[in-house]
Amino acid sequence: MSAKAEHYDVIRKPIITEKSTMASENGAVVFEVAIDSNKPQIKEAVEALFGVKVKAVNTTITKGKVKRFRGQLGKRKDVKKAYVTLEEGNTIDVTTGL
Repeated sequence: MSAKAEHYDVIRKPIITEKSTMASENGAVVFEVAIDSNKPQIKEAVEALFGVKVKAVNTTITKGKVKRFRGQLGKRKDVKKAYVTLEEGNTIDVTTGL
């Protein structure tokens, strides 16, 4: 598969946290994805961009918090995360480029 412009719109950035590092030990990678993307789109985008085989995709939506800034109420954006489980033998190194 070749990477298309739509694939770059689906996958926003990798998420590197303690929890995602623990998930990577089990062959999973965590990405921030577009809020309106679905699991087949995420699977297709990861396979095209990184050249790997995807076993499963799990998604979560974290609602944005209400915070104050200089006395004004504001709301952080909602974030959708995709936990992408890869087939055996496939890996994605998201720590490169740091």
